[in-house]
This record gives sequence, C-alpha cells and structure tokens, in this order.
Amino acid sequence: MVTPMANPELVYKIATAEAVADAHARGAFPVMPIDTADGFVHFSTASQLPETLRLYFAGQENIVLLAVRAYDLGKDLVWEASRGGQLFPHGYGDVSPAAVAWTAVISVAPDGSCPLPADVK
Repeated sequence: MVTPMANPELVYKIATAEAVADAHARGAFPVMPIDTADGFVHFSTASQLPETLRLYFAGQENIVLLAVRAYDLGKDLVWEASRGGQLFPHGYGDVSPAAVAWTAVISVAPDGSCPLPADVK
C-alpha cells in the first residue's frame, strides 16, 4: 500500500443525484457504475477534483459532491497510482454513509469548469 505525502482530512466522491437518492433510500453510500466495475470506490483529493470533473463530468448538472472523512475509511482507504501516475484514494470494502461530512450539488460546464464549494480543502 502506498500513502500520499500528506494525508488529507477529506476525500471526495462525485455521484449523480440518482445514485445518491438510490443509496439514501437503501441506507447505503452511493457508488457509480465505474466503482462496481473496478471493484473499489473512486475518490479524489481536493487538488484532483477539477481534472476529474473536467474529464468525466463535463456538461453535467446536479452532480453531488460528497466530502468523506478519510479517517473514517480506515484501512479500506488505499492510495494507488492512476491518472498520470498520481496517487488517488480508492475505497475498498463498504463505505459507511456516516463517513460523509457534507454534500453539495454542483454543475459542470460543457468545457469542464466548475466552481467548487468553499469547503473543499
């Protein structure tokens, strides 16, 4: 297991409003099809969010940004090399909905730009 240079307090999950509503109804944490296919929950750090939003969510409205307490993920949070060799946080195992510190609804412009909430750190 590789760990990042600085352990962030929060990691971020991006999900559709539909995925969040479905998970909420089941009392679960929202996952996207890519999470199911890859066998882990994809998270981003605050500095990785803009590029993740640009690459995968450009032009989408009403996307839910979930801030997740990294500490609450425990040993299930694994840092792995991904896009451009960057270490990305990946969640293995079930993620408790109680690990979510806050959520925000955001929209991503067609060019991939997106103003992030002030609480993204």
